[in-house]
Amino acid sequence: MVRRSSPAFFERLVIDLLLKMGYGGSYTDAARTLGSTGDGGVDGVINEDRLGLDTVYVQAKRWQDSTVGRPEIQKFVGALMGRYSTKGIFLTTSSFSKEAREYVASIPYRIILIDGQALSNYMIQYDVGVAVHTTYAIKRIAMDYFEDE
Repeated sequence: MVRRSSPAFFERLVIDLLLKMGYGGSYTDAARTLGSTGDGGVDGVINEDRLGLDTVYVQAKRWQDSTVGRPEIQKFVGALMGRYSTKGIFLTTSSFSKEAREYVASIPYRIILIDGQALSNYMIQYDVGVAVHTTYAIKRIAMDYFEDE
């Protein structure tokens, strides 16, 4: 579903996920920082923490079948250099090539790669775009409660 979504929806999903993961401050703050045209190689910037002590640049690719390769990552790193930043998150609905992953591991920049599988896992973990269907509580006796008795 995410791959077929509109760019505006995907942008909102990225904002929602990053906020749930603890980045940014408020939705309004995050929404102002993401999604500009003529972005020069980044899709947005979000506060690393709620106080805004540092920023993280974001690139999001809503690709169906293409693999994100090293050249795309190099463009993103170049954009970070132009902003005097060393931190970035690159999200895609597809996957990253081996060369892209090796490149990120070999540079002094802190780039986090989130592929489609990891994106799905984070969405489930942080309750973005999912709803709890059924919950089961299995209870047992708390023996430590009765220790002093």
